[in-house]
Amino acid sequence: MKQITRSLAVLAVALAATLSACSASPSSNTSGTPAANGSGSYVTDGTYTETMVSDPGSLDPQLSIVSGAFEMGGFAYDTIVGISPTGDVLPQLAKSWTDDGTSATFTLNDGITCSDGSTLTAQTVADNINWVENTDNASPFLGTFLPAGITASADNTTNIVTFDLSVPAPFLLQSIANLPIVCDAGLADRSQLTSATIGSGPYELTQAVPNDHYTYTRRDGYTWGPDGATTATQGMPKTITVQIVPNESTAVNLLLAGSVNMVTTTGPDGARAQAAGLSSINVPANLGYTWYNHADGHPTADANVRQALTQAINYDDLATAITGNTGSRATALAVLPPTTCSYDSVSGNVSPYDLQGVDTALQAAGYSKTTDNKFAKDGQPLTINFLYDSVLGTTGDAAAELATQDWQAAGITVNTQSMATAQMSAALFGTDTPWDVAWEPINVNSPDQMMAFFSGPGPADGGSNLSMIDNQTYNNAVADAMTKTGQDACTAFQQAEASLFTANDFIAWAVRVNPIYLSKVEYVYVGRTQPTGLRMLA
Repeated sequence: MKQITRSLAVLAVALAATLSACSASPSSNTSGTPAANGSGSYVTDGTYTETMVSDPGSLDPQLSIVSGAFEMGGFAYDTIVGISPTGDVLPQLAKSWTDDGTSATFTLNDGITCSDGSTLTAQTVADNINWVENTDNASPFLGTFLPAGITASADNTTNIVTFDLSVPAPFLLQSIANLPIVCDAGLADRSQLTSATIGSGPYELTQAVPNDHYTYTRRDGYTWGPDGATTATQGMPKTITVQIVPNESTAVNLLLAGSVNMVTTTGPDGARAQAAGLSSINVPANLGYTWYNHADGHPTADANVRQALTQAINYDDLATAITGNTGSRATALAVLPPTTCSYDSVSGNVSPYDLQGVDTALQAAGYSKTTDNKFAKDGQPLTINFLYDSVLGTTGDAAAELATQDWQAAGITVNTQSMATAQMSAALFGTDTPWDVAWEPINVNSPDQMMAFFSGPGPADGGSNLSMIDNQTYNNAVADAMTKTGQDACTAFQQAEASLFTANDFIAWAVRVNPIYLSKVEYVYVGRTQPTGLRMLA
């Protein structure tokens, strides 16, 4: 069977959490506004270095939005509009726009050039939109950051791109602020994009050493950044280096030694960065997501089995374990700042810990206990293949062990396996690895960006519905939400998310605030590093 290559929308720092330093201090903030640590005097043509725990793999910016690829794509590729740390939509490639809910027009800046010297035109932008919209291309941006059903056309004479939407999209501008635009040569031959960059962004990839480091060099003459940002600004680094450092202690050592400028920790070493007085930006992110495979042939296709698996877990204890006692139970699916909605769709909607309920649910599914106290049906034990992402770190290991113990204590046989993010992507969106339960956080800032993961086609048909969920209550609620704006849309999305939890289709259960530690740099966070917001300090 054909292997479907897809990638999870695990946004930058979505999986990077810390066991300490989670509360704001005089040297930290939670807004994402500029934060700095240094003398205050700018360095000319400096080098900014950040660490990443694992290699991002393919760098094609429209085929992978795992955290590393999404982070690095922002250095070399522009978006149609930008976004501020407080959620305001800013000019970027487009200097002006109109949006009436069912159509939108964008007037591009003049003189936009690509890293290969070519001109980025309105037609280039339209071609990007139409490429992502083509389901044959299996872009994870479709249904996540670009609503399905958009068609784009261009007028190069006026430099205007027009979007026509098949259904309204209340948060269109906020979503396309995450969509990287590839230049013509990259669209013509995407094989170039796996290890190189062909974009109009402020930096160009000039060296790639997989599993070691990636180097980006500043492009002179860049003047179309968010809200008119340019690369001529004093203090903006000439070079950006992304260093692959799997070991947290090593990364923090490099930060304290001044060898790197930004680190997000996943364990107790963050306490050393805080104790050193380094500044931080605190970013809330979902950490605990449980995906159940609804596809035929899996035990979790049965709603009773999903309910039993949910009720066999004490999610309060599990949230404590995975966050290292520094987080809390999840409240919503879109918490990554800047968020478009604020509500609690989780509380009261997740089945509570109830071992008697486990027995009742599994008996309703046709299982009974054997002499060794294990549930079985037709002579076959109830066996769950459980995968979780290794990037969750040591606290993820502890939580996975706790969940495995709880399920096994309830009479369920569990095969537990930890995988790197790239392997998880291949497993969840492919066909070669059987899985029934998976832990993989997906962090977004707007609830509509999650729709494709809970409805519509699955990976085999070019979609992102990795669990093959078919929840009509959810489908109806999100369809209603897409016809609304503002708080009315948020309320409808809240109801939609709640229906997933009450049906045990999917569980969100842990959230934690993640500090990004900084040394000798001014830094702006907008769901990832904002390269035009970097200022090197002495």
